[in-house]
Amino acid sequence: MSKKPLELEEGGVATDTRKKVKRPPLFKVLLHNDDYTTQDFVVFILKAIFHHTDEMAFQIMMHVHTRGVGIAGLFPYETAEAKMNQVHTLARDNDFPLKCSIEPE
Repeated sequence: MSKKPLELEEGGVATDTRKKVKRPPLFKVLLHNDDYTTQDFVVFILKAIFHHTDEMAFQIMMHVHTRGVGIAGLFPYETAEAKMNQVHTLARDNDFPLKCSIEPE
C-alpha cells in the first residue's frame, strides 16, 4: 500500500489526509440442530467449510446438538452468505436437511 503524500495547508503546515477504512460488519453463521443430520457430518462441515480443528469442530457440534443452534463462524456478509450456501449444497448432496442461517453479530 502506498502512502499518500502529506499536503501543505495554507501557512506551510503539513497534514495527513488519509482516511480510516471502516471494517465491514460481521455476521454469525449459525448451524441448526435436526433429528437426521449425523454428528459426524456436522463435524465434517465445520472442518471442511469453516476450517475448525477436530477439537473445536466437535465442541461446536455438541453445542448445536445440545442447545439447538451454534455459531460456526463470524464473517463479512458476502463470505457468510457463501459459506451458508456451501453448507446447504453439501448437505443436500449428502441427503441431509442441515439448516444454516446468518444473522448480524
